[in-house]
Amino acid sequence: MAEQATEDDILLAKRIISAAERHDVPALKILLKEGSANVQDPTATIATSPLHAAIASCGEAEEGKEVSEDAVQTVEFLLQNGAIWNDLNQEDETPGCVALRLGQKKIYRIMVEAGVRAEVLFAKMEALGLGSDNAEEEEEQEQEEISEERPAAKKQKVSEEEAKPIQEAQTPQGLDDVSLDNHAYLKSQLRYKPGILLDESDNAVMMDWETQIMQRHAETLIPKKGLRTMNVGHGMGIVDTAILTHDPSEHHIIEAHPQVHQRLREQGWYDKPNVHVHEGRWQDVLPKLVEQGVVLDAIYYDTFAEDYRALKAFFAEYVVRLLAKEGRFGWYNGLGADRQICYDVYTQVGLGEAPPLKRRLAHHHTGRGDGSA
Repeated sequence: MAEQATEDDILLAKRIISAAERHDVPALKILLKEGSANVQDPTATIATSPLHAAIASCGEAEEGKEVSEDAVQTVEFLLQNGAIWNDLNQEDETPGCVALRLGQKKIYRIMVEAGVRAEVLFAKMEALGLGSDNAEEEEEQEQEEISEERPAAKKQKVSEEEAKPIQEAQTPQGLDDVSLDNHAYLKSQLRYKPGILLDESDNAVMMDWETQIMQRHAETLIPKKGLRTMNVGHGMGIVDTAILTHDPSEHHIIEAHPQVHQRLREQGWYDKPNVHVHEGRWQDVLPKLVEQGVVLDAIYYDTFAEDYRALKAFFAEYVVRLLAKEGRFGWYNGLGADRQICYDVYTQVGLGEAPPLKRRLAHHHTGRGDGSA
């Protein structure tokens, strides 16, 4: 539990945030010797960090007018001194969200670049086993602090009104949101409602408004009949239905949730010609397909309750091994929920960490929230 801030702590926080708001770098250099670039004033009506304050004080961008150099230097100085690129204020905005909302393009680019640098560094540290001291002691606190900041595939809460008929479902003890853990999600209860599939934490796993995105993916990935295709994550079956309209010679569906298996049976997917349904997590199914020598012309990835590390592993370990030389790969880019900066950061991180794919495939977007390569 965090210690209660003293009057001196609050006064220092106010001074740091004020200096950031004024874009006063000399003052910040002095103040940050005693305080943090991530302080928040608990007495403020809307608690905000120095980085949020520095960006907000830039105001709405004016056409043809660049943001001041003082503002740029302040943002860069705060980032250099430990300001967190995806920290949230009380309005649930990151600093990049504020820059985007104000139309401050230069500041937004700085925030995206900071996010990419931070995430690449964290990934390399994790790969080297660094920064893991006292991990068990800190894990619970970190989970609480950053669970809303982590990119999770297609996590979207439904409204209270939409959720009322399904409140009887109970979340597993100790986890308020099953979308944060894939194993918990696979043990949870799903509810198919008209136009939407919900998990028991009221997250929308899939929604019918995605139909046009899925159809566009099918068109992009499968330009002619007779190709060998695969989709990972059936959900409501939207993309699988779209794929079959292009008459693949074989189509593989990988799905891990038992309730979705039941729906697949009810809708006759196991009996459709040239369709092969694989029950289980892709982490368990794909090694067997590789061993069998399966080669595919198109792969689509749209799982739920998995983060960027899972997508990266899918890229690195299986797409290159399963995809034909001229094959195409697409995925639902739901990283970051409804925060545009998270999409932008993780798109760049993903492209930077998938050089084998970059040599063979051209990345492009077919609409917000999805990516094809």
